[in-house]
Amino acid sequence: FVAKVADPAAPVITVPVPDGWSMQGGSGDIGGYLKGPQGMDSTISIAATALEPAKAFDQYADRLMGESAVSSISVLPAELCQYSGQKMLGAWSDTPQNAVEFVDRVVHIWTNAGNYLVSVHTTAPTGTTGFDAAAELLAGDFEILLP
Repeated sequence: FVAKVADPAAPVITVPVPDGWSMQGGSGDIGGYLKGPQGMDSTISIAATALEPAKAFDQYADRLMGESAVSSISVLPAELCQYSGQKMLGAWSDTPQNAVEFVDRVVHIWTNAGNYLVSVHTTAPTGTTGFDAAAELLAGDFEILLP
């Protein structure tokens, strides 16, 4: 799936998509939406940022943790093409019936026109069959095209 936003200076991202998933373009900072079986989905964002990588990653993680009063996150290094990157895995839940797990790949991409925080945010109800394989593909390496 080729994800792009209206900002002509923003990078264009090509993400591998699991078999059987549907794809749709987005708007604003959202480059696209992917929908999978059993409530799995993924959102690709490409957002301009004035923050340096560490601060941008912290802000992104804080936003994830703000989804619910009960949440957890693990952060792993995940550079991509010499750009700073992180892989974030975790879960949040207000009740056991609303438990969600997520896997995100977040990359801070600098261009001659500015910095961008690109994320592939993949979620599913906790325990969804096939989520680990789908999330691993979506949170893997993706192609970056600079304008």
